[in-house]
Amino acid sequence: MVFSILVLFLTPLISGLLIYLVPKSKDTNYKLLLVFGGSYLFAITVIHILPELYSQSLGIELIGLFVLAGFFLQQLLEYFTSGIEHGHIHTHEHHGHDHQKHSHHRHGNRSISALVLLFALCIHAFLEGAMLAKPIGLGSIYDINAILLGIALHRAPAAFALMTVLAFQLHSRNKAIPHLIGFSLAAPMGLLFSTYLVNHEVISATALLYLFAVVSGNFLHISTTIVFESSPEHRFHAKKMAVAIVGALLAVGVQYIL
Repeated sequence: MVFSILVLFLTPLISGLLIYLVPKSKDTNYKLLLVFGGSYLFAITVIHILPELYSQSLGIELIGLFVLAGFFLQQLLEYFTSGIEHGHIHTHEHHGHDHQKHSHHRHGNRSISALVLLFALCIHAFLEGAMLAKPIGLGSIYDINAILLGIALHRAPAAFALMTVLAFQLHSRNKAIPHLIGFSLAAPMGLLFSTYLVNHEVISATALLYLFAVVSGNFLHISTTIVFESSPEHRFHAKKMAVAIVGALLAVGVQYIL
């Protein structure tokens, strides 16, 4: 579990701090990284997580409902995060003739917006970390490291996007660092919290199974959004298709070869 905690914490922290080295991201390479991570996450959810959930004897009749709930929960969270979970970087600022008159008011709104953004992202990250708990009574229902890799692949660009957006909102990269640390801590806290509940039998095996289903729905929303939005004009992009196939094949390799 120590290894998982370190990966969950250090991956977004280091990725977010890269804003000091790469103030302006290479758009093409950044999107290819998103496509790779999204394709891997989608494939590992479809061929690995969901079959394992449905192979359990406990409460399988409701698993699909909780997957749907997780899918739409992620849709709700994205109203507050503007899609940072899948690497969207929005730094648009509205200018008007009354800019100076309302500058102080907008500064307060930016602070509130940053906290709301962080809170919504932390909910998502907390749930992701909770999914890595080893359930008692369910056995090892999936390869923890396979899921950990998927989480790391999409949290890295998300952390970079978070720092980019907050540095713009707060007019300071240094002021955004506490938010990055909070975001980096959310997933490890989710893992520790769920592990505590499992070890002390506070949560049943069936309830934990439903939690995994909710997070699977989150994964499906994030991964499909990444892959589909990589070609918004619905044009064929050979490089993006190749990267997506490689990401999916990596998931297949993790499932069937390793």
